[in-house]
Amino acid sequence: QVQLVESEGGLVQAGGSLKLSCAASGIIFRVTAMAWYRQAPGKERELVAAITPSSRTSYADSVKGRFAISRDNAKNTVYLQMNSLQPEDTAVYYCAAVHYRGTIAIISSVDHWGQGTQVTVSS
Repeated sequence: QVQLVESEGGLVQAGGSLKLSCAASGIIFRVTAMAWYRQAPGKERELVAAITPSSRTSYADSVKGRFAISRDNAKNTVYLQMNSLQPEDTAVYYCAAVHYRGTIAIISSVDHWGQGTQVTVSS
């Protein structure tokens, strides 16, 4: 049974930082591409960042330079370091196991989702 378990999110002031983690089980993590998505109220879920098994990364334009995705294959865990947070970053953040086509910037399918964790940024 596949499980993707995100760490607790939280409430942070604008300009602050937060680090999310996602522990995976039931998949061969070291060969699996991973991604973080987010969904704000009334909006569609969007891709935030993705990482290949060899740690090549891709980011949405809205988070480039502020967020960093990383992975620890020994711990079956993927991370999302979020800096310079803004109120528009408020959303439920989801971890996902994904497939990509050619480049990690093109996600072809999502195989598994985490349960999501709320991140709220106050102004």
